[in-house]
Amino acid sequence: MSATPRLLVFQHLDVEHPGIFREFLAADGIPWDVVELDRGEAIPDLRAYDGLWVMGGPMDVWEESAFPWLAAEKSEIRRAVLDLELPFLGVCLGHQLLATALGGKVAKGMPEVGVMPVELTPQGRESTFFNGMPTRLNTLQWHAAEVTAVPPGAVVMARSPACAVQALAIGDKVFSIQFHVEVTNDTVAEWATVPAYAAALEDGLGAGAVSKLQASVDTALTEFNAQAKTFYDNWMGTAGLRHGRSATLPHH
Repeated sequence: MSATPRLLVFQHLDVEHPGIFREFLAADGIPWDVVELDRGEAIPDLRAYDGLWVMGGPMDVWEESAFPWLAAEKSEIRRAVLDLELPFLGVCLGHQLLATALGGKVAKGMPEVGVMPVELTPQGRESTFFNGMPTRLNTLQWHAAEVTAVPPGAVVMARSPACAVQALAIGDKVFSIQFHVEVTNDTVAEWATVPAYAAALEDGLGAGAVSKLQASVDTALTEFNAQAKTFYDNWMGTAGLRHGRSATLPHH
C-alpha cells in the first residue's frame, strides 16, 4: 500500500455517490476514483487501489439481462475480496452485490423506506466496525430487496424487524450495510428524482412522501453525520488505511 491510500468507488447512478464520506476523504487527503457502471465505464485494474467501495442503485442484483455489467461487477467484487484481499465497503445495492458475489442470496423483501431503527446483533456489538456506536441506530432505509442467505464466512452484524441482514462482515476488512449512513441534506432531493425511488417513496409514505422524508432526515441529520464519521473512522482503521485526522478510533 502506498503512503496515501487510493480508493476505487463503483457507482450505479450519478446521485448515489459516497455522500458525506466525500468530505471525510477530502479532509484526509485521500484520492478516490469513480467508475460509473451504469454509463458503461470500464473497471480499471483493481491492483492499483487499496480499497473498494460499492454504492447503491435502483437496479436489483438479479437484473443482469437489463444491466449486463452486473455480471462483470460481481466477478470483480469477488476477485477484490477473495483474490486481492482488498478492504471493501458496500452500501445498499453494494451490500447485496457483495452477498451474491460470494455465494449468498438476495430476493425481494418487505420494503423499508424512511428513517427506521436497526439493532446490532451480539456479533455487531463486539465488532470494531461498530466501535463507539449505540446498539440501536436510527438509519435511512430505501430498499425493497434484501439478503436472504449470507455467503460463507460472513457474519450478520445488524438486523431490523423487516430485514434480518442489515449488515455483514467478513473478517476485518470486508463490511457492508443495507442502510444508508452517507446521508447529506441533498440526499432525499437527489434520490427523489429517480423514478424507481420516487415510486418506492409514494408506496411507503403516501402523498407528500418527499416532504415527509426530508423532514425526518432533517431532524436526524446531525445524528446521521456523526454516525457516518464513526463508520468511516472504524472502516479506515479496521481496513488498515488509517490516515490523517481519521487515525484514532472512537472508544466504547
